[in-house]
This record gives sequence, structure tokens and C-alpha cells, in this order.
Amino acid sequence: MLVRDYPYVHLAIGIFGNTAFLVGSVLFFERFSHWHHTAVWLFVIGAAGMLVGALGKAAKDIYEHVEKKRKQG
Repeated sequence: MLVRDYPYVHLAIGIFGNTAFLVGSVLFFERFSHWHHTAVWLFVIGAAGMLVGALGKAAKDIYEHVEKKRKQG
């Protein structure tokens, strides 16, 4: 399974999302008002990255839980 075999992928996507979210948040300060459009898109991209990262982790955890129960009988 892709999520299980490459756990660092959803982790990297989550970190990218968190970073984009943070940078987008900073760009909302008044000093950076001319970057408003970029801030909005970084905010949206960051939120999407965080969601994908969390869904990947959830899928991995669920898969591992199901496998553990299956092995126990």
C-alpha cells in the first residue's frame, strides 16, 4: 500500500502545508499588504497540504490497525 510504504510522503506534504500556512499567515500583516493575494493562496495551499498530510497519516494508522487485528485472529 502506497501510504504504508512511503510514510514520509504524507509527512513531507504536511510539513509543506504547515510552512505555506505559516508564511501565508505572516503575509497577512499590514506591512505586507501588497502580498495579500499571495497570502490568500498560500493560506489555501497550506490548509490543503495539512489536510492531505493528516489524511495520509490517518490512512496509514487505520491500515496498520486493521493489519494488526487481522494477524491477531
